[in-house]
Amino acid sequence: MEVQKRNEVFYTRKQLAGLIWPLLLEQLLAVTMGLADTFMVSSVSEAAVSSVSLVDTLNVLVFQVLSALASGGAVVVSQYMGQKNYRQMRKCSAQLYSVLLIGTSVVMLAAMAGGKSALRLIFGSIDASVMQNAQIYFFISALSYPFMGAYNAGAALFRAQGNSKVSMKASLVMNVMNILGNALLIYGFQMGVLGAALATLAGRIFSAVWVTMQQQKKDNPYRIERLADLRPNREQIRPILVIGIPSGLENGMFQIGKLCVSSLTATLGTSAIAANAVANTVATVANIPGNTIGLAVIPVIGRCLGAGDKEQAKRYARLLLAIAVVGLAAMNAAVFVSIPAVAQAYHLTMEAKRMCISVIRLFCVFSVFFWALSFTLPQVLRSGGDAKFTMSISVLSMWIFRVVLSYFFVLKMDMGLTGVWLGMCIDWICRSIFFTVRFWGGKWMEHRVI
Repeated sequence: MEVQKRNEVFYTRKQLAGLIWPLLLEQLLAVTMGLADTFMVSSVSEAAVSSVSLVDTLNVLVFQVLSALASGGAVVVSQYMGQKNYRQMRKCSAQLYSVLLIGTSVVMLAAMAGGKSALRLIFGSIDASVMQNAQIYFFISALSYPFMGAYNAGAALFRAQGNSKVSMKASLVMNVMNILGNALLIYGFQMGVLGAALATLAGRIFSAVWVTMQQQKKDNPYRIERLADLRPNREQIRPILVIGIPSGLENGMFQIGKLCVSSLTATLGTSAIAANAVANTVATVANIPGNTIGLAVIPVIGRCLGAGDKEQAKRYARLLLAIAVVGLAAMNAAVFVSIPAVAQAYHLTMEAKRMCISVIRLFCVFSVFFWALSFTLPQVLRSGGDAKFTMSISVLSMWIFRVVLSYFFVLKMDMGLTGVWLGMCIDWICRSIFFTVRFWGGKWMEHRVI
């Protein structure tokens, strides 16, 4: 591997800002979609908002695996960019689309065929009205999976090039379509959960088509020139999967663990489910700075390591983590103060409102100190090819602390919904310790990705 000169600066402050700000806006817009769905559906009934929340735990499982595979492609493309190997970048781009489109189509067909059985298996103890709405929402959601696969592939490739504006613009229009669609179908045509699902589907279709069209522009050096380039090629797919599969397994096991915890939450009653739904949605707002930097880390660190410059990789990693911590502190402080008003706006019952405020404030305190080290820092490690380590720690910590402790706190200590969220916070502490030690040790930079 040819090493770049040490005095070469890969990203100036202006370039970092140009990468981060569109990503931040995109994350805000993505959260807006979740808020719009939950808020507008909450006006229908608690059963409706509970069903959307439960199905979204399954959707997040699919989307997290998608994101992991897309990130694997972004790491590989970024490292090829560091080497200035544009021929391999084009090949990797086509193979990333193939992996995501094939994978999401298979998952879509499986979800449509067995979605009802899956919902009954996971959430069988919930009220009949919640189950009926959940089945409708899940079926429509499954139709969007291939479109989200195409969107994630294109967005990851543009970010790897340092261009985060394309996915940001797609997210903007997608959210506008979703909000207007919700207003029309939920309030105008009184379609309830079905209306929310159709509006979300329309937005996802648009985002996939638009990002793919941008990817295929003639002036894009990484466009897919022939359909034959999409034919799966083992050698070209392998480096993507080396990063993507461990990350996908990590995200998948993480979400399965959350599903187990969601099943536990479902036994606490409809008020607890509704409170948990709103709390999860609000928590995504507090996480925006950390998620934003997590996306920015991949092209920055990947490019440095692709060029063999470990010193700049460490320097950018420390800088980006510091930005994430500061951003998380500011956002969580705002959420901590505003959560009573936010909970009131969601039309929750008094009991659900009380639980929502309690768990969110617990979340905010722990998030300031541990969220970036638990979730942003692992993105640094993955950018160096250290995906197996992050997978091992995340899965073990998830099941030992978040899942087991949640059941202990709820079933033995009778702590209710607070016990579920306390188990999550203890999980963060464990992750933070292991990932911080790994980062300072430097072993994460010793892997060969390409």
